[in-house]
Order: sequence, then structure tokens, then C-alpha cells
Amino acid sequence: MTAATDELSARFHRDGFVVLPGALDDGQVDAARSEATAICRGLRGNIDGMPALGPTDRLEARLSDEDVLRQFLCIHFPHKTSALMEQLAREPAVVDLLTRVIGPDLKMMQSMLFIKSEGKPGQAWHQDEAHIPTRDRSLTAAWIALDDATVENGCLWVIPGSHRSGVLFPTRLQDDRRFDCTDEAFDFGYRDVDAVPVEVPAGTAVVFNGYLLHRSLPNTGRHGMRRALVNHYMSATSLLPWTAPASGEPMALADHRDIVMVAGRDHYAWAATTDLVRPHLRPDGDGGCAR
Repeated sequence: MTAATDELSARFHRDGFVVLPGALDDGQVDAARSEATAICRGLRGNIDGMPALGPTDRLEARLSDEDVLRQFLCIHFPHKTSALMEQLAREPAVVDLLTRVIGPDLKMMQSMLFIKSEGKPGQAWHQDEAHIPTRDRSLTAAWIALDDATVENGCLWVIPGSHRSGVLFPTRLQDDRRFDCTDEAFDFGYRDVDAVPVEVPAGTAVVFNGYLLHRSLPNTGRHGMRRALVNHYMSATSLLPWTAPASGEPMALADHRDIVMVAGRDHYAWAATTDLVRPHLRPDGDGGCAR
């Protein structure tokens, strides 16, 4: 372990997040942006929630790339429809840090492609572990900026150290017009003034713990997007009880096997992998989200 990696790991455990500059080079960022456009034009396969278009309409040639992208806030599981997005989930600089803070055996269970053009909402305070439960608290996100992320265009805000108690705070529905329909965490004992913005240039990865309180605000810029690729990882030594098993087996033995191995050994390879979830759109929400 280099001194620089050692310092990043120490900061991650202390603060719950760390900034990794240059995770993607300029060429990779450009390729990811182009791939995002192709996905949103329907050129990489069907995404649940997108309009069913014919071959000619699908290209939407009458619309500019920017106008196509502005139709979407977030696409879940883009790695299932794009080989490039899966490749970027294995980016060595990110995986190297993840194996330091999680362990040598590493699997990914979710990817998200955020577009977030001007006027699009952010997400309320939340902890990723409340949505993707792991048995060993190993859930870790790699949030990779595809544009410079600023306060104006809706960068991440985090509460440093809020992961350390290992407590999952209660959640509730919210209808704040600044946010999409994600439930919000509350009653966690921190104030908004305790948060810090994580402004980063394109190509930077923000790696953070699944218990870290974080949010983002709307893109209030007059032009431009805040595109980001977000991948969620955990230890491959642990089961992933993401959903209650239909078989009636104990929850402690439930294991979501729609995963991608990115490092080391799959300790449950005997169970094989499955194809359970489909790429789909996230609803924007508008004030009182329809429930």
C-alpha cells in the first residue's frame, strides 16, 4: 500500500468519504458522456419507463443531444445495457481503493447514471445502506463525476463522520420540491450546517460509506448538466439480503445474486448469478410525489 493510498483509506474510515482525483482520464470521461447519450437515445437497448419508439423515432434525430439528455434524471442499472458502463465499474484506480477499504473480494450490485440537467431535482438526506442492506456494513459507493460538480449544478453534500455510529436512521416520505421521490432520513442529530459540499472536477470519484448521510440539491445553473456514474459495491464474502426471499428461507440466508464480480473471489459462486432486475428510469418527482 502506498503512502497516498494509506492516507485515503484513513480518511475514508475517519470521515466516511474520500475524494479520488483522476479516477477517469479525459478520454474516458468523453467516452462515458457519449455513451450516456447513446443510452438515452435508446441505442443500447430498452430501458423500462422509456417511451416505446420505432427505429426512426428512437434516434430522435430532430432533437439535439442536450435535448435528449434533458428528458431524464437517472437511469438505474446502465451496466446491464452498456458494456462501457460495466467496464467503468471495474476501473482499476477505484477498485484498488475499494479493495483497501472493503477487502480483496469485491462485488457490485447496482449502477446508476445521473443526468441532472438544469432545473432537475436533487435527493434528500439519506443513507445508501437503508436502501441496499448488507450483512456486514460493507456497502460503499463510487460516485464518478462526468461533469465538473459544483454547488450551483447540484453536487453532493455530505455530513463527515455521520457513518461512524453504524446507526440506520428512520426514513419517511417527503414532498420537498427540491428533491426527487427518494425517502428522506430524519431524526439523526445533525444539522444542515454540519454538511460540506463536495465540489469536484470531471473524472473524479467520490467514494463513500453506505452509512454516510448525504444529499444533493437541484441543478440551479442556467445551463449545463451534472452527469455522474454511481456504482455500489460490497464485500463478496457477505450475502446480500436485498429483498425478502419468496421461498420463505430465513432472511439471514437471503442472497441477491444479480451481481458483477470486480475483484477477488466469489464466495457464493456455487449459487451462480442471476438476471433479476432490468434497467429502468427513476421518476423525477415534482413536489408532492405521487405514491
